[in-house]
Amino acid sequence: MTTHTETSVPGVLILEDGKEFEGYLFGAPISLDDIRNRPRNKDFAYGEVVFNTSMTGYQEILTDPSYYGQLICMTTPHIGNTGVNEEDPESSQAWCSGFIVHDICHQASNWRSQGNLENYLRQNGIPGLYGVNTRSLTRHIRTEGALRGVILPASERHQAKILLGYLPSFEGRDLIHEVTTSKPYVWKKLKNPKYRIVALDFGIKWNLLKSLEQRGCEVEVLPAHATASEILSRKPDGIFLSNGPGDPKAAPYAAETVKGVLGKAPLFGVCMGHQILALALGAKTYKLKFGHRGGNQPVLDRSSGHVEISSHNHGYAVDAATLPASAEVTHINLNDKTVEGIEVKGAQAFSVQYHPEACPGPHDSAALFDRFIAAMEAHHTLK
Repeated sequence: MTTHTETSVPGVLILEDGKEFEGYLFGAPISLDDIRNRPRNKDFAYGEVVFNTSMTGYQEILTDPSYYGQLICMTTPHIGNTGVNEEDPESSQAWCSGFIVHDICHQASNWRSQGNLENYLRQNGIPGLYGVNTRSLTRHIRTEGALRGVILPASERHQAKILLGYLPSFEGRDLIHEVTTSKPYVWKKLKNPKYRIVALDFGIKWNLLKSLEQRGCEVEVLPAHATASEILSRKPDGIFLSNGPGDPKAAPYAAETVKGVLGKAPLFGVCMGHQILALALGAKTYKLKFGHRGGNQPVLDRSSGHVEISSHNHGYAVDAATLPASAEVTHINLNDKTVEGIEVKGAQAFSVQYHPEACPGPHDSAALFDRFIAAMEAHHTLK
């Protein structure tokens, strides 16, 4: 258990509805100037407060660009016991605005560990709050819905209302633009790739790229604002739409690009890519009350009748009633009946709302990559 010493600095999370959750600061030190000025052009100690129900994988969660602009509350009470290492990151940096836990383990115990969580947060400029009643916080979010919040030293709590009054809302903000790569790159050069894929980077995770690489695919990653002509000029065998943060409607350019490539090559989208595909088809998306985040979401594959336990990280969903007749709903969330997958008839395009690479999470959905490979094989046969 974490012990509080005389040097422990009291901190507080204050939500926009005025609710307060007390704890102790750890990780990167908090400065009011940093909160106001957004160091490194990203939100700091301020964001949309979300909860994640994963029992493991906090390093993958911290480095997932889909958490950009959010304060993450872990529902598992004991965090940090496996430390951190150089193998588990999902991108080149940690992206969230802050990390909230009940109990922080300062001394890691794992054969793969190369450091502890607190130092990792400090090195990545991520502030944290421990000693929080995370069960109460999670229940509050589930009842009231997603809320903005700010982490402050307890002595500065009077600044919260002022800060929350002028810091930006997350509705309609193009977070994809803030996390996407600035220029194209090839993930890993292969001597004899079976397939060449173009991936649109809406906030892509490394294990998505690794999953394609393991199946003999060479992947060129393009910025989210790449045009349809830029994609098609590369004559890809397949097109991949990645995960990413925020409101999909805030990136209309991405949906326009997908319209231009749909039916030209097999297409596979995940998470944000799933929502962008739906928008390209003319469907609508909407914000969930508190989102799906964790590695234990049950999803029904309607074609096989099988249930996958899947990894999720999203706050928006596709409105099934607005999908055109050309789109079939293939997967359903068994918790709340939201759309978890679609297939576009005659276009060799499909998508899922969850993360088949599952880092962290179960590997029930890995076969979706094989489905993408099969679609490319079939496309080659038809040429």
